[in-house]
Amino acid sequence: MPKKTLKLLLKVLLTGVAIYLVFRKIDLEATWQVIKKANLAFLVIAALCFVLSKILSSFRLNGLFRNLDVRLSERQNLKLYWIGMFYNLFLPGGIGGDGYKVYWLNKRFDAKVKKLLAAVLLDRVSGLIALVWLLLVIWFFVTVEWTAPWGINLDLIAAAGLCLVPLAFVGVIRWWFPSFWASTALTGGYSLLVQSAQLICAYFILLGLGVQTQILEYQFVFLLSSIVAVLPLTIGGVGARELVFIFSHEYMGIDKNVAVAFSLLFFLITALVSLAGATVKMEPGTAISEQ
Repeated sequence: MPKKTLKLLLKVLLTGVAIYLVFRKIDLEATWQVIKKANLAFLVIAALCFVLSKILSSFRLNGLFRNLDVRLSERQNLKLYWIGMFYNLFLPGGIGGDGYKVYWLNKRFDAKVKKLLAAVLLDRVSGLIALVWLLLVIWFFVTVEWTAPWGINLDLIAAAGLCLVPLAFVGVIRWWFPSFWASTALTGGYSLLVQSAQLICAYFILLGLGVQTQILEYQFVFLLSSIVAVLPLTIGGVGARELVFIFSHEYMGIDKNVAVAFSLLFFLITALVSLAGATVKMEPGTAISEQ
């Protein structure tokens, strides 16, 4: 059996197991009632915030491409980014969205594949680092019912992390991605804006579900679940996100049925927005001005 097929089957299996565990832990009827009563207006605003986060993310990636003398208009880059979103979510076993972007840019600009891959990787790494930093910020405003072993002071670790994470980001670019050093501040700034827009998206989903208390607790778990979803364990992060919300229930005091409803609605928004990428077409040999 080909290695890619085996990896896809394993991912499907893990997704199935994760979903099964989620369904065992929640009241399906209660979760469905939460979704049915959701305020559509707030969900539309949440979707617009999600779209904004992706537009900002595409700007971040285009800034990295410019370091390689790959000159794409923002419109052209946004189209390429949206196709990548579609591939990442709906074709998890194929070339993938990042692979498609690298392929297209290599054909169009004859840019080195290794450099393009580095740009795409740094784009993801910078987003992950911003997630971690915002998670540490929110840590000081939430209540976690968990006692660390050996008397470890979690507040002290979080405070140290707030200082060390930005330094780590600068160090990562300086030593592993020197070609993009000129874009360090811009990349970091965009990353914080991207994740902030997603936090606002999460806020409006919560409002749509009628959540009026523990907003920061839900957002904290949302960021934590986003970090877990980055790991290529399940298809589109399905199941993995929901499990994080469920296991966080006893430590954060959040309603697990509402949490799973939130996670499912966030995935639905992601899927609907990503689906738009299926309508976008780009030919490798076509001039930018014609797109």
